Amino acid sequence: MSVAIRHDDLRKRNRAMVIAAIRGADQPSRTEIAAATGLSHSTISAISADLITEGILAETKGAEATASKRGRPQVALGLDPQAAEIITVVLLLNFLAVGVVDYAGRIVSEEERKLDTASMAREELIGHCVEMVSRQVTRRRTAGSRVLRVGMAVQGITDAASRMMLWSPITPHTHIELADRLEAATGVPVTVENDCNMIAVALKWRKPERYRDDFIAVLLSHGIGMGIMLKGQLFTGTQSSGGEFGHMIHRPDGALCRCGRRGCVEAYAGNYAIWRNAHSRGEDEAPLADISAAEMHALAERARASEGPEREAFRVAGEALGFGLGSLFALIDPAPVAVVGIGAAAFDLIEPQLHAAIDRTAGGRHNKAISFDMEGDELPLIREGCTMQALAFVDREIFAAGPAQPGTTGKGGTLPEPAQSSRIA
Repeated sequence: MSVAIRHDDLRKRNRAMVIAAIRGADQPSRTEIAAATGLSHSTISAISADLITEGILAETKGAEATASKRGRPQVALGLDPQAAEIITVVLLLNFLAVGVVDYAGRIVSEEERKLDTASMAREELIGHCVEMVSRQVTRRRTAGSRVLRVGMAVQGITDAASRMMLWSPITPHTHIELADRLEAATGVPVTVENDCNMIAVALKWRKPERYRDDFIAVLLSHGIGMGIMLKGQLFTGTQSSGGEFGHMIHRPDGALCRCGRRGCVEAYAGNYAIWRNAHSRGEDEAPLADISAAEMHALAERARASEGPEREAFRVAGEALGFGLGSLFALIDPAPVAVVGIGAAAFDLIEPQLHAAIDRTAGGRHNKAISFDMEGDELPLIREGCTMQALAFVDREIFAAGPAQPGTTGKGGTLPEPAQSSRIA
C-alpha cells in the first residue's frame, strides 16, 4: 500500500535536501546539487530561486569552464552568511568559550575565560555561562543579525533531551539545567551536548570519506571519553548522552577514578592515571585536578628513552583501553577509531599493549580490521561539532520549512526568532 506524502512535507523535505547538499559541498552548481539529491533540475531551480529570494542562498561566481567543457561556466550556489547566526559554547575543566558563527560556518567572534570550575558555586558557574552568551546575543542582535540557535558542549554526561548536565568531573554540582537558564536569558533555543559526541559530529563533517556511517571517536586526555556513530547516526542513550567509555569497569575495586568509583578505564588511562602510575603513587591517591600538556609530553619522552615506571604507565593505559575496546567490538562490528586529544601524541607507547589486550577479548577476532587515526587537539573539534549540529538544526527545522508568512524573507525579513520552547535536538 502506498503512503501519501503531504505537499508541505514533500516541499520541506526537498528544501532540506537542497540546503544539506550545499552545506556539504564547496559552492556546488545546480547540476551538482541535482546529482547529489536525485531531484530534477526543474525542482532544484525552483527551490534555489525561492531560497535566494528568502536570503538563505546566494549565487557565486562559478569556476571557469575547462578546455574539456563547452558553454558558459556553471553558476555556483552558496549559503548566505547573513541569513542567520548561531552561538557555540564549550564548557570544559577550568575553561569556558563562547563563539558566534555565521550561516556559512565562518567565525564572527570568540570569547574565552579561565574558570576554577571545581570550586565554583553552582549559581556562579551558571552565571558565567549566561553572562557570556547573553552578551554575544545582545551584540549580534544590535548589529542586525538573527541568532537562531545555541549549541553547547560540556565535559560530562548530559540528559537524552539535551537540556542539562547530569554529572561532570569538572564540578561537584549535578543536574545543572543549562539549557533552561540560557533560554530564559536569551530567548534562543539551546541544546546541551556531551563534548565527545560533538567530536564525532565534527569528524563526520570534516572527513566524510573516512568517518561516515560507523566510527568511534576516543578522547585520550585528562579524562577518557567516547563518541559513537552507528549507521550514520550519533549514538545516545535513552536517559543520557551515552558512550561513557571511560567509566566502564576495567578492574573491579581497582584504582580510584575521578568519578569517585574504582576500577574505571579512565583510572588507568587518563592523564592523571598515567601520571600517578609513572610516579609510583598508590591507587588510592586522589587524582590530580589537572596536568599540563608539557608534563605529559615529558613523561612520554622519558618512556621512549628507557624502561621504567613511565613506560610501564603507558603500557597499563594501553591494556585498559584495549580491554575496553575489545569488549565494545564484541558487541558491534569493528569500525575506524579516531584517537583525539593529547594522548594521540603518545599513542606509539600505548598501541602495542592495546592490541595485545584486544586479542584477549571476544572482539579480538576483529583486531586486524580495526584501524586507528590520530586527530590531535580536541577543542577545535568540539567547537566544530557544536557549530555543525546547530547549523544543521537551522537548515532542517527553520529554513527548510520556508517563510513564516507568504512574502516574508530571510535576511531583513520578518521571519521570527524560533520559539523558546523549541527543543528539537
